[in-house]
Amino acid sequence: MAETLATLGTCDRAQVGAIIIKDGRCISWGYNGAPPGLPHCDENGHGWGSKLADNIEVYGCRNTIHAEANALAFAARQGISTDGAQMFTTVSPCLTCAKSIIAAGITDVHYLTEYRLTDAIELLDEAHIYTHHHGY
Repeated sequence: MAETLATLGTCDRAQVGAIIIKDGRCISWGYNGAPPGLPHCDENGHGWGSKLADNIEVYGCRNTIHAEANALAFAARQGISTDGAQMFTTVSPCLTCAKSIIAAGITDVHYLTEYRLTDAIELLDEAHIYTHHHGY
């Protein structure tokens, strides 16, 4: 399901999907893309404008909200508790998303591919959140 959601991602640099499951049911989901009402990544140089070439490879896209953050934000806006839930995502979280995952009470994170940096997995492990790499 996360892979299907990833196809909705509006960042042309990477498409990521995330699902939050609690008590065997999907309680929230998200994909990466620009904040509602703001330009998509391909419209504003991934948030870098004319400085895109100098920054995109080193710093990535600064325009998009990550799939994990979108899934957590939707649950928060709807008043849905994520305490004790599991997250399934197509790519392991970044450090910022990992901090939000910890704060949201997620107990397990399952992912298919590894993000280019591994510091988030180390932080999740330190917080005693089970992480499992399922894929490629």
